[in-house]
Amino acid sequence: MVAKFLTSGLLILLFSCQGSLTPEQSVFEDLSSQEGLVGKSEYFSSPFVSAGDRVYLIGHQNGTFPDLGWHVEGEMGGIWLHPIKLMDGFTASLSMGEDTYCLDQAETFTNYPFSNVLKFKFPEAGIEVERIQFVADGKEGITVLFRLQNVDKSAKNIRFQFNAFVDLMPVWLGERTGMVDQPDVISFDELTNTFTAKDEGNPWFAVWGTDENIPLSLQKDLTCSYSPKGQGSASGFSLEVTVPAESEQIIPIYIAGSTENELKAMETLVDLRQNLSADWFAKKKRYESLAQQSQIQVPDPELQKAFEWIKYNTDWLVRDVPGIGRGFGAGLQDYPWWFGVDSEYTIQGLIATGRKDLVYSTLELIHSLSEKENGNGRIVHEVSTNGAVFNPGNINETPQWASTIWEVYRWTGDRELLEKYFPTIEKGLKWLLTENDKDGNLLPDGYGMMEIHGLKSEMIDVAVYSQKAFADASKMAEILGKTELSKSYQQKADSLAFKINSDFWVDEFGSYADFIGTAQEAIHLIDGAIIRADTLKKPWAVAELQATKAKLSTLPKNQKQGFVLYHNWVVNTPMETGIADSEKAKIALATAKKYTNPFGTFVTGIDRDESAENEDGSFSGSKSFSYTGAVMTLPTGVSAIGENRYGNPNGALDYLKRMTRSFGFALPGSIYEVSPDYGMFTQAWNMYSFAVPIVMQFFGIQPDAGNKVIHIRPQMPTSWEEASIQKVLIGDNEIRVTYVDKSGVRAIEVEQTQSKWGISIELPEEFSKVKVLGKEVSSDTQGGFRRILMSGKKVRVEASR
Repeated sequence: MVAKFLTSGLLILLFSCQGSLTPEQSVFEDLSSQEGLVGKSEYFSSPFVSAGDRVYLIGHQNGTFPDLGWHVEGEMGGIWLHPIKLMDGFTASLSMGEDTYCLDQAETFTNYPFSNVLKFKFPEAGIEVERIQFVADGKEGITVLFRLQNVDKSAKNIRFQFNAFVDLMPVWLGERTGMVDQPDVISFDELTNTFTAKDEGNPWFAVWGTDENIPLSLQKDLTCSYSPKGQGSASGFSLEVTVPAESEQIIPIYIAGSTENELKAMETLVDLRQNLSADWFAKKKRYESLAQQSQIQVPDPELQKAFEWIKYNTDWLVRDVPGIGRGFGAGLQDYPWWFGVDSEYTIQGLIATGRKDLVYSTLELIHSLSEKENGNGRIVHEVSTNGAVFNPGNINETPQWASTIWEVYRWTGDRELLEKYFPTIEKGLKWLLTENDKDGNLLPDGYGMMEIHGLKSEMIDVAVYSQKAFADASKMAEILGKTELSKSYQQKADSLAFKINSDFWVDEFGSYADFIGTAQEAIHLIDGAIIRADTLKKPWAVAELQATKAKLSTLPKNQKQGFVLYHNWVVNTPMETGIADSEKAKIALATAKKYTNPFGTFVTGIDRDESAENEDGSFSGSKSFSYTGAVMTLPTGVSAIGENRYGNPNGALDYLKRMTRSFGFALPGSIYEVSPDYGMFTQAWNMYSFAVPIVMQFFGIQPDAGNKVIHIRPQMPTSWEEASIQKVLIGDNEIRVTYVDKSGVRAIEVEQTQSKWGISIELPEEFSKVKVLGKEVSSDTQGGFRRILMSGKKVRVEASR
């Protein structure tokens, strides 16, 4: 970084309004009444985010801004206004006499749903400083507040210095759309009292300053050692404040940017200065609404808290980029952009937690990007925020798109949604089989969720998600009057279900196969797996693989069959979707438990060793970013969903508790991508792993919004005698479900805003004594469950055995 400005200090006395709070004071005052989560000191050298839908800031919990990330090496932290970066970060310091104190070693870090506070203490100087970051909704800027607190008995004359380290640069893959980074030049405008930085080769701007009424001069020396990489520039200012004994002063810093022109950035800066209080309380109200949607009350307070914060985590990931679209990214810091499959999983949880707005905008975004890139129904895998497609789509993403649309329809009853997206589903399912199923056996070849080099045969997850896609597409086709197409799709779904339970099942291992391929293909993969297992010092896996290889040497090289090599988590997908035969499911779920540790399910089972159940500390990742040895929330969530599918909510709760052990492990309020503290520090698909087991399975909410019927079939863990969920949005209806199971009596009560909707409360047939309170429409039994269809604002069923 090159310092562009030389300045001297200026004596300034800052006064707060007497008799009323300034906007800055109102923020601190309001925050004191909110619940914050305090970080662990051992993780202060790890990331946090302060996020809005246009801008976010990533730094370390100690107050520094080190070079972070690997997609654009060392550049994934700082302040981003996608598709450009604004700043690598900033430094601030206090000087009193000859002593200077850098604000880069926070004493505490506290995370709040939509802001964060770092506290710095200097007892020898009698000064404490709090730094708040806040990003308003829909605005291309960020507000940082420094509160200087004099905890001494005498007044303090303090020189406050702020240094901005600008680095206007493009997002990953920027070069594919003509975005070429150039050096940045900084200027200062005394008339507007602001700094402006411009990329010399692009209309990219960053502007910043403090209160418009405080005249600034420029700082000669940039205190606090900080030298980020890149072609950016730095500038600083200082001001002097007098803080009376046992009082405080707040210094605001406003930072804004634009990818268009300086005027737009300046307008945002003025907006931030004038509307801090309004922006703060508007976002607070919105976050209170997020918390209330599908809000649960359960006997497990940690799980309840984690579920609440996962809603906030997902909101931190929303990226709204003009000219491209609005949708949530996969994870921070290295995956802030958009993914097909991450969206497909996450949307199933989002729609169950009231985020129809975000669901619809993300569907539109992924669809438009896919049509532009592929045009044949194939769904993209990964797209940067400048619209550049990195991967046009793995095989699983296209069938999962069909099931995602069906799931959203079940919750909304929106026929127009089906009409809009079904043509792409048709094209996609055609592409799936005509372009990827060379031998015509309905099992597409190619990468699914496991992108292991060479593992591009007939994958279990691709087969399972294809089966579900054809079954779901059959239902959609029937609704849209495409009867013959519906029959064709269902026939394919039935054939795939049979193949999955016959061709993929490997009785020797009590598991579904990782893939179907030839013995020759399997031997090649085994060699790679042996090297991996041996490198990771997993002797049991080496021995198992060597035994498998010896058996394969006796088979014809071109004979196709199912192989269990890696014990990848995707072998659990037949239980996730419910397509597994019940006996096979029971065996496979028991097998799956062998490949876990206290935090959840291993991505690749051969990475496990006998000490796995005792691993309760940090995850030791490789020096270069890798998922080797990883336990992740998505595989664990799939395991939980599978347990629930086959009637074991206690097993599902065990997996949820394992995931919850990662909650706040490194970043308070968040669950890392790799448990407990590796990879992305917040991850979108955690919403799938928690919302589906809790909302759809424990509370048993299965909507049929198209027919205005809601099926309620609770399946609670035995330790949960009482539980409730409120403000569950289904179509234009909203429901609350209360569950009590005490003294041999189970009571289920449902309240709804649309009294004419049908509520089908469903209980196991073993409950022989049933008392119905409300308007009963009909009742029957199906699949071992008694179903009581009712209507009215409030319905209730009490049952005993």
